[in-house]
Amino acid sequence: MSQDTLERARTGDEQAFRELVEPHRHELRLHCYRILGSLADAEDMLQETLLAAWRGLDGFAGRASLRAWLYRIATNRCLNALRDAGRRPPPPPSPPFDPPEPTRRGDVTWLQPYPDALLDQIVDSTPGPEARYESREAVELAFIAGLQHLPPRQAATLVLRDVLGYPADEVAAMLGTSTTAVKGALQRARAQLRQHRAAPEDVARPGSPQDGDLPRRFADAFTDGDIEGIIALLTDDAWLNMPPAPHEYQGRAAIAGFFTVFGAWRGRRRFRLIATRANTHPAFGCYLTEPGRPAAHPAGLLVLTPRDDRIHAITWFLGTDLPRHFGLPATVT
Repeated sequence: MSQDTLERARTGDEQAFRELVEPHRHELRLHCYRILGSLADAEDMLQETLLAAWRGLDGFAGRASLRAWLYRIATNRCLNALRDAGRRPPPPPSPPFDPPEPTRRGDVTWLQPYPDALLDQIVDSTPGPEARYESREAVELAFIAGLQHLPPRQAATLVLRDVLGYPADEVAAMLGTSTTAVKGALQRARAQLRQHRAAPEDVARPGSPQDGDLPRRFADAFTDGDIEGIIALLTDDAWLNMPPAPHEYQGRAAIAGFFTVFGAWRGRRRFRLIATRANTHPAFGCYLTEPGRPAAHPAGLLVLTPRDDRIHAITWFLGTDLPRHFGLPATVT
């Protein structure tokens, strides 16, 4: 950041302002997503952050870096959004069939997937020296879902400290609190996150041998309506989740029970899957064709979490607008 660019931005030069903030745009959106768990909300908070930065640029004294100043604005905008009484989880969808009784009903129903293509646009994803997580590890679904179980300020503290690697005193300044409070919040957040997140070694890293063949085999079985083929690819303790529906099924028998009822409803309907990636995992845009109609319309996004040579979790995000965020077509013929 040059002083000349900063001064021009302060005088109202929009191009200079864009030069200042553009290198940070994609990482700020990811930061908002980690705290909020929703791509749509993260987009809104990114815009609010940039607008607040534009309006408040005269207040940037330069004691911290511009990047840290932007993170301070983004973090507090997210915390304000979480405190907002008007923010409500989306209503659970009404299934077109009677689903079997789930293993449990989840409470993080607002979770959305994050396109890997957006991760690739981040200019510098190297975390600070005090970070405990690799950048991509900290966007896996299990990690994001775990953050949603934390009180908002604890989640923000953990992300700023353990993901981004900011020192405790800088985090305290961002959150308007003391270093002692930051250390206490971080300790509690770490303990609670461990209860809600799978061990990192249980999840396959991108580029592992099974990352190529396993998704293809799943796609073949799913589009063919081959329930036995799907179940054969799962670990014994696999999970099926379907945000924003709260229904969660664990184990081969429970998942087979769901797909059996689903298969009876499916009948002559056909599914088409288009490969993509979300939260560092293999994923598919899901499209449904009604009998007698040529075009398949969006039916959500499927994300697979591999473990060893099997699938440990199938997360079927049911939002019909999700494929659009992944650059996928509106219909498939």
